Amino acid sequence: MYFQDGQYVDAELERINHVLRDFRTGDVHRIDPGVLDILADLRVLADRDEAFEVICGYRSPETNAALRRRSSGVAEHSLHLEGRAIDVRLPGVPTARLRELALGMSRGGVGFYRASDFVHLDNGRIRYW
Repeated sequence: MYFQDGQYVDAELERINHVLRDFRTGDVHRIDPGVLDILADLRVLADRDEAFEVICGYRSPETNAALRRRSSGVAEHSLHLEGRAIDVRLPGVPTARLRELALGMSRGGVGFYRASDFVHLDNGRIRYW
């Protein structure tokens, strides 16, 4: 539980920061709790108890630059660099449905990557792709 008794739990946030580190470089960065709140609320909307499958959490500048060289779909100023974005799947929920639920929340950016079967979520401005 990263949120308990009306407060974020520092030790749990630190653990989450480590889990969502850049797996390519090992760099750890603070994950914005607002992103975690989006995930928690989305899981409730989807009526699932399973954990999200994380494709990408924090992304270091080096990793982001390398991914940009390989794909035009990687933003130069990605919110992954700030710990404000996450790419996920939720077992038992088609990603198209997950996207619909996230769009209905109007809590930030929602990207749908059908071919790779994941949804991007962030707590930036409301937009979708």
